[in-house]
Amino acid sequence: MIRRHFLLEGIVQGVGFRPFVHRLAARLALNGWARNTAAGLELELEGPAGALEEFRRTLQHNPPPLAVLEKIREEDIPPTGETGFAILPSAAGEAATLVSPDLAPCDACLREMNDPCGRRYRYPFTNCTDCGPRFSIVRRLPYDRPATTMAGFTMCPDCAAEYRDIRSRRYHAQPNCCPVCGPQAFYRDAEGNACRGDPLALAQQTLAAGGIVAVKGTGGIHLACRADSPDAVARLRRRKHRPEKPLALMARDLAAVTRFCHCTDAEAALLQSPRRPILLLPKKDPAGQGWLSATTRLGVMLPYTPLHILLLDGTSGGPDLLVMTSANRSGCPVLLDNDAALTVLRGIADGFLLHDRPIANRCDDSLAMVWRGAPVFFRRSRGYAPQPILLNRDVSGVLAFGAEQKGSFAAGRGRHVFMNQYIGDLKNAETLDHYRTALLGTLQLFGVQPTVLVCDLHPDYVSTREAEEMAARQHLPLRPIQHHWAHMAACMADNRLEGPVFGLIWDGTGLGEDGSLWGAECLVGDYHGYRRVGSIRPVALPGGDVCAVEIGRTALSLATDAGCPAAAPDFARRAGVTALLKSGYRCVSSSGMGRLFDGVYTLLTGRTEAGYDGQAPALLEALAEGTAPADVYVPTYYEEDGVRRFDTRPLIRTLCAGKAAGTSIAALAAGFQQALCRMALDQCRALNPDRLPVVLSGGVFLNRALLEGVTTLLEGAGYRVYTHRRVSPSDEGLALGQLAIGAAGL
Repeated sequence: MIRRHFLLEGIVQGVGFRPFVHRLAARLALNGWARNTAAGLELELEGPAGALEEFRRTLQHNPPPLAVLEKIREEDIPPTGETGFAILPSAAGEAATLVSPDLAPCDACLREMNDPCGRRYRYPFTNCTDCGPRFSIVRRLPYDRPATTMAGFTMCPDCAAEYRDIRSRRYHAQPNCCPVCGPQAFYRDAEGNACRGDPLALAQQTLAAGGIVAVKGTGGIHLACRADSPDAVARLRRRKHRPEKPLALMARDLAAVTRFCHCTDAEAALLQSPRRPILLLPKKDPAGQGWLSATTRLGVMLPYTPLHILLLDGTSGGPDLLVMTSANRSGCPVLLDNDAALTVLRGIADGFLLHDRPIANRCDDSLAMVWRGAPVFFRRSRGYAPQPILLNRDVSGVLAFGAEQKGSFAAGRGRHVFMNQYIGDLKNAETLDHYRTALLGTLQLFGVQPTVLVCDLHPDYVSTREAEEMAARQHLPLRPIQHHWAHMAACMADNRLEGPVFGLIWDGTGLGEDGSLWGAECLVGDYHGYRRVGSIRPVALPGGDVCAVEIGRTALSLATDAGCPAAAPDFARRAGVTALLKSGYRCVSSSGMGRLFDGVYTLLTGRTEAGYDGQAPALLEALAEGTAPADVYVPTYYEEDGVRRFDTRPLIRTLCAGKAAGTSIAALAAGFQQALCRMALDQCRALNPDRLPVVLSGGVFLNRALLEGVTTLLEGAGYRVYTHRRVSPSDEGLALGQLAIGAAGL
């Protein structure tokens, strides 16, 4: 007989690990105890050596479904002769454990919800140790009911019996509840008045009639309306002041999805997985459902809470397909609080389906596309956060503050990197408050003590100022990192590469070492340093940031630089912009790929303003999809100050001439993208003579045609190509690269 002390690290709390250990110990006739601690799951077991080895093998190879077991620490200690097995009260201490993301209901819970004879029949908060809310309800660790937003709900005798019963899948399930003792849903009318009747039936009836309903989920509140009604969607767009941006959809089941979208097996598997992200799927009719999205794809998810499942089941005439978009003021974070929703959404929502379980951590829906069988994230949030990114090296104490437009941060503890859920543009005061709250919450929840701070090189980014203030307040060193180097390092860290690598970094803009705005860069380096070896010809941005909205300005600048200003469409302030271009006043220079897309889209279509960030590149990608490319242009290059630049002027002239000659603008758009793919291969051949691994990063690589085209060409030429898989290639994932560079410099 021997006795062994174990410490299990990873996602081992809130996922049924203690009852799993209890049942396993009973099966193997092992005695001892288990308890949650801030460091993980601690246990002592006593019994035959063979039984202890079998226990360890089962832990490693068959843990609970939602658990992520990263490390098993064990040590033999003197036997005590203890008999039986006990789950002890949790022990506080220095945080070192992890928290599971919020996950969709398991099959067993769904069967209970649909059982008319069961006590949880149609109960919208059914959960067990294998599913349900986690991150959105936890306030602190160890993960026990008093540390969650379920603290105010005392379990009834039946639920308490389940909680104590080792044979139950709700054994020590912290959110365990039922209609007698748990949270309750309720319905309010447009004025916020209480309505009698089944709240889910009332919501379905409002939706069926074309109304708009505010729906509270796990990590925030949505605005919903029937997706098959252009009038209902137009009303929602008008009231929410969202005239053009694509709207996310929630479908009852896979059959509803495949009625209007193509869906591969890999996409279907991810849609139905417990993580339930929004997936971008191709429309069966590329020109269809224009009231939902002007592109060829729709963002679709399946219901991920019992409440959503019941809302979409059609039992009271409700539709099987809903628009499900974040409920918020324009540019602000998604709403969490019932009272705030009733105030802010008055005049927008025709009804409110709410509940009384508080939300501790705001968490928007994740958005991804499936490429080569795996997700590529536009944003990584619900279903994934706060599960950390595991790196090859110790990054303890490094805190990275990200960029600005897609606010993010990354905090290091051991080999774990804790990254934020979706936040948004930090220029908005409410979003900045969300950023600060999420950052402080992450540091406290996971016990991260910053010792080194890292931020973007741009001095005017809000995130940079936040870093400077913390550095001054806590007397910590602060290191600014060039934007595109951080992108390159993010893709390296995402793939656990050590370098050196050749980076193709294509995004909107970021401050360069020379004071200009970079954006389509070829870099060579690793976590310790880099060289800029290639780029594209910079274009003047008359008026600066306003060009991101008034994209006609960029088109005029490109056409003027190419010697064909008459090809640019007219717009209200054209004369003034022309004067700026001639004088150079307020004309910052940019080699941003995003701005090139803006200008080309305007030159091809005549549209001179963007309705939302990234609209022109998205519409250009959609315009080109499925079209044979025009033979636009063979790329040419010139060298300037040691940087090999792609010359955009012949390309712009060719596009303008093609349009004037009547060539299909869709074919020209496809040809433009093809020319960029050729350029990527040319630059790699010329600037990567050592055939270093190639990493692709930056938000432009969320363009599926460029991601596939560049990767295919480079792989065909024999290069090893690495893309993002665990974080977004956009600025949202950039903080991971900042942190990796900061850690390497320690």
